Amino acid sequence: MCRPLIIFSIIFFFFNSNLLAMEKKPYHHVYENGLFKKFRNFQGSPERNKNFKWSYKKFREAKKKINVIVPKDFVVPRESVLKNLEKYKNDNFILWINHASFIIKLGSTTIVTDLITAPNAGPLFLGPRRYTPPALELSQLPKIDLWLNSHLHYDHLSMSDIRNFPFKSAKVLVPLNNGSYWKKNNFKDVKELDWFETIEINKDLSITLTSSQHWNKRSFLKFGPGATDKALWGSFLINYKGKKIFFACDTGYSNIYKMMGQKFGGVDIFLINSGAYNFEVITGKKDFSIFHTNPEEALQAAKDIKAKKIIPMHYGSFLLGLEGQNSEGPINEPRNRLLKNAENYGFKKKDIKIFNIGQISTLDEILNN
Repeated sequence: MCRPLIIFSIIFFFFNSNLLAMEKKPYHHVYENGLFKKFRNFQGSPERNKNFKWSYKKFREAKKKINVIVPKDFVVPRESVLKNLEKYKNDNFILWINHASFIIKLGSTTIVTDLITAPNAGPLFLGPRRYTPPALELSQLPKIDLWLNSHLHYDHLSMSDIRNFPFKSAKVLVPLNNGSYWKKNNFKDVKELDWFETIEINKDLSITLTSSQHWNKRSFLKFGPGATDKALWGSFLINYKGKKIFFACDTGYSNIYKMMGQKFGGVDIFLINSGAYNFEVITGKKDFSIFHTNPEEALQAAKDIKAKKIIPMHYGSFLLGLEGQNSEGPINEPRNRLLKNAENYGFKKKDIKIFNIGQISTLDEILNN
């Protein structure tokens, strides 16, 4: 067989293999000329305006108008948090560390989500600085068995937290192409998931990565996992003995929640972002972001997914949006709107579980009160 024919056969096989692989990929995997290009949101979801231009200058000026009011009881004293961790160590509970960071204890497994205890949400010393402390420092965390991380944005992933995390034997579950940040920092059990892929942790507990309405970026480089949308993003469905806890962060509102309400048959507890939704000085639209739900959109998403209880998050730590330019401030504004509008979306006020930083509540308390 002549050499040109052999070379042609190899090229033909490689090209067609790439085409077949591309055809089998779901909608959110984007390929170009047979090669992976990026990830995108669920089909039919809102899309970013291609002409949109961010203005740091406008944003910085508008932030000066935010009335940063921290309610007196918003941060539970650390001594009380540590005492409560000991008190409830044999119970199933949820504890809010801050922002999108929660400790969720289910049976023998202790989970942490989107951990950030760093003083700022950015590289090195850059980015928004926190205006409230986390409930716990890294050294005070209980033993963590499982780390769930939704995406790579700086307010959801701190390199100092990864480097100094005291439990490197913990299992880490992340969306596709996110895992290198843990692997290069001596985490041995890192699993990357695609949307709607499920992994069984033990006979009582399984985790499903689901879609969310968001995007991903960590680097200004145009290559590597930190480049725009080169790494996937997502939310997590935690199923423990038939009780379903849905961690939805970060996400804007889209048709995915009706789809998942049908797919999963409802959820018991719905944790969803309720901050960083006002960018009016830049977008020209008040309370609008296709990547973060405002309080009313959070309620609509909860209704769509057939949630029983709602825990709002993604507020009260960093000034990431422009809400709070009023007498309520950036903490009480989203809380008050959730409570005020709950009944318009089929919920009772008691279904909105407003946590303070450091608050711990058992699953029974959340579901039955």
